[in-house]
Amino acid sequence: MSENPSLAECRGEEEVRAAVTAWVACEVPEAWREAGERGGPSLVRTVRTPQEYRAWYPALARSGLVVPQWPVEYGGLDWSRKLAQTAERILAPYHLPRLNPLGLNLTASALFAHGTHEQRLRYLPKIVSNDEVWCQLFSEPGAGSDLASLATRAERDGDGWRITGQKVWTTWAHLADFGVLLARTDPDAPKRKGITYFLIDMRQPGVDVRPLPHIGGEVDFNEVFLDGAHVPDSQRIGEVDDGWRVARATLSGERQMVSGSGSGGVDRIGGSGSRRLINLARERAEQGLPHGWDDAGVRHELVRLWCEEQIRGWTNMRVRAGLKAGLPPGPESSVGKVHGSELNQRMQAAAARMLGLGATAWEGAPSPDAAADPLAAYAEHMPAEVRGMLRSRANTIEGGTSEVNKNILAERVLGLPKEHDPWEGRPWREVPRG
Repeated sequence: MSENPSLAECRGEEEVRAAVTAWVACEVPEAWREAGERGGPSLVRTVRTPQEYRAWYPALARSGLVVPQWPVEYGGLDWSRKLAQTAERILAPYHLPRLNPLGLNLTASALFAHGTHEQRLRYLPKIVSNDEVWCQLFSEPGAGSDLASLATRAERDGDGWRITGQKVWTTWAHLADFGVLLARTDPDAPKRKGITYFLIDMRQPGVDVRPLPHIGGEVDFNEVFLDGAHVPDSQRIGEVDDGWRVARATLSGERQMVSGSGSGGVDRIGGSGSRRLINLARERAEQGLPHGWDDAGVRHELVRLWCEEQIRGWTNMRVRAGLKAGLPPGPESSVGKVHGSELNQRMQAAAARMLGLGATAWEGAPSPDAAADPLAAYAEHMPAEVRGMLRSRANTIEGGTSEVNKNILAERVLGLPKEHDPWEGRPWREVPRG
């Protein structure tokens, strides 16, 4: 997959350092390199637009550096975790984020754990290159925290399946080419036993995507209506009626993804949460504004948040080390998810508090179409810190609510007894749903 064979052939740290440094000099645009070497990611953002980055991204994908630990045939470099970390340290100043995160973290988790070699060859390289963007069709209006009670059904249709139902809170469905989908294939089985896992084409008749705007004005979430959409049986992952087991790989991958640095809006305020907060506090002190770095209370709060961010990072490293050792993503990923989502909310709230009145009112004329779309007009000039704070309110809900994840930790990590379910083992069609 790599256009630079020297990267794929590297097996020592010195070789990796030399090859990645040479690749940066050759492939990363000069203005980005100079900005990264002078001021790191925050300065890179000032000289590069998102559109320019997307146009350049194929160069990163072809190199294998998007997923260096994956096998070469799937778009990676077959490197060890240690070599991948060596490369990441060299790339870090240039701010080269991975596009298609739901494909890389969620779809790939299921394919590696339960997919066939042919399915991996078909989908993984295009996930790496961002040629096929992915979303996750799990949650439903009546099946959020209790996902296993989902009602979307899949019925046999020749050599494939017809999907009918509704999904909701589907992140980036309006941009997606494909989605991972859970659907019920046996309503007479217990709720976790009659579910099958599919890969569905989002660009076909029978798939209707409707955006759900955030309070900050942007669109990430959607509701999706499925009316007889077709899925070939070759796009089924795992066995029929065994989709819950497959889904657990995706759910653990999702929890790990949203527990990482920048989850749920930190990147919207300019980088690593604590680092950006400290920079913001210093800028306010230099400008003579209140709630800056010269305020002892602010310093103490930010240092506490910095310490928590380090702990979160170490916990995530333990989970990734387990994955590299061949262990499936397990309940440990819920630790990072619970802590990371609540930590990000505290970071975003701290940023908004530092702004003071600037977080509740801001200057800016309404756009010409304000009357037609008042939410867009309200959000148009919103400070990034405020947008991040508003967006972070979803952190403790998305990727599994904090309550659900705490139950997972209680049962699977602490060994506490499972809450009694009077409907355990009963056919899905007999279980009350709300």
